[in-house]
Amino acid sequence: MRQLCACWRLLRVLGHIGIGLWTVALRFPRLSPDQQGVHVQAWSMALLGHLGIALQVRGQPPLAGPVLLVANHLSWLDITVMHAARHCRFVSKSDVQGWPLIGALATAAGTLYLERGTRRDAMRVVHQMADALRAREVLAVFPEGTTGDGRSLLPFHANLLQAAVSADAPVLPVGLRFVDRASGAVSHAPSYAGDETLLGSIWRTACAPPLMAVVHYGTPQHAQGRDRRAWSAHLQRMVDGLRQG
Repeated sequence: MRQLCACWRLLRVLGHIGIGLWTVALRFPRLSPDQQGVHVQAWSMALLGHLGIALQVRGQPPLAGPVLLVANHLSWLDITVMHAARHCRFVSKSDVQGWPLIGALATAAGTLYLERGTRRDAMRVVHQMADALRAREVLAVFPEGTTGDGRSLLPFHANLLQAAVSADAPVLPVGLRFVDRASGAVSHAPSYAGDETLLGSIWRTACAPPLMAVVHYGTPQHAQGRDRRAWSAHLQRMVDGLRQG
């Protein structure tokens, strides 16, 4: 029965992705950025529902920018979860842009793409982020740079924090986790790290009992004269507390 339920969930997800692509192609060109954000948030919430995942928001999501969200990264679902809680523009690796179906949706959601390992491209993206923050947008990054196992945090990379320093914008730490709705225990079903395959993680998530995605917002932080490395270490400690609290 669990496998049949998983197949039904995945069929609904595929249909929902099709609806998203139709919306992006035919409706988004006529919508304002704010209206597009509303659609992205509603679509993300519905996608979680198709997978049997509820959403719990703790703390206060940002009402407006400028603000840079920094969160832990443990699953292929993290972006969807954060969009469901509050639409924001993500900084993501450039590979995502070429992914079938997902790339088109990510681009429509306003994603900024980064060619990892290229210093020049990192500087380009930092300038784009700083301009977006000066335009009072809400941005989001995963400073770990890749997905972890959900049990501990990987070291934070400080480079992208330079955008908040340059724009004199606050940074809001965010903790993410998944829990079993029945027991409240932490669930690693949606994890995607190490030798795990994306398809394996998707199937495990679809087979899981009802889950809850918890998005825990902290309080806005300012650099207060710290360099980006010291600030990054401080934010890592805050995110670590939020993901467990």
